[in-house]
Amino acid sequence: MTLTLTTLPDVPLVSPGDDLGGFLIAAIERAGIVPQTRDILVVAQKVVSKAEGRFVDLRQVVPSARAEKLAVAVDKDPRLVEVILSQSTEVVAHRRGAIVVAHKLGFVMANAGVDQSNVDQTDGDTNVLLLPEDPDGWCEALRQRLLAHFDVEMAVVMNDSFGRAWRHGTVGVAIGTAGLPALLDCVGEPDLFGRKLRITQIGLADEVAAAASLLMGQAAEGQPAVLMRGLSWSRPPVPASTLIRAKAEDMFR
Repeated sequence: MTLTLTTLPDVPLVSPGDDLGGFLIAAIERAGIVPQTRDILVVAQKVVSKAEGRFVDLRQVVPSARAEKLAVAVDKDPRLVEVILSQSTEVVAHRRGAIVVAHKLGFVMANAGVDQSNVDQTDGDTNVLLLPEDPDGWCEALRQRLLAHFDVEMAVVMNDSFGRAWRHGTVGVAIGTAGLPALLDCVGEPDLFGRKLRITQIGLADEVAAAASLLMGQAAEGQPAVLMRGLSWSRPPVPASTLIRAKAEDMFR
């Protein structure tokens, strides 16, 4: 088996309202790539959020009493804390410098994904960026557009960088997918010695996202899109939302 990952060249900096799908199609063609069935296009969450205009100017935010109190405990700007709370359903844990929340989309993550890195700060340091409104829906819309343009059934993954409670370092994870099974349930399948697996599930979309992140980078690399070729699967597509563990099954909550 051979797996290849290729960055798409010269994707422009994205601004609110830009045709990101058009940018990506043009980048594929500019790279001389002829899409094939089951190619996977991995797109960074940040450029999707930028195209959707998911910016908030902290100068326009009035922090609540709850945000003011939590800001003292975590040593963060109360306006930023207010934005984090506005995107969350629950504060799972906090300490100085960190807030872990359950995002409205279901993800348990630091700071509700509210970010200032690689965000243009034209007037001070007050712009923050939120997660996209509907990551799975966005991926499906792009998949349909790629199908219409190239006449090929591709898959799409939107990735973001998550920390982990029990390990150092951030890794790429899938927050949106279309066209592939985000989660593979292997329960009941035999291992090498015929013993049936009892609990094994594979986060296929997360593994795709992490592989693409090796090329995308985390800082000034400027590589928001990667095309993966060579991965195969036999199960029907399921969205990235299936990767989220229900609170009742979450041993850490």
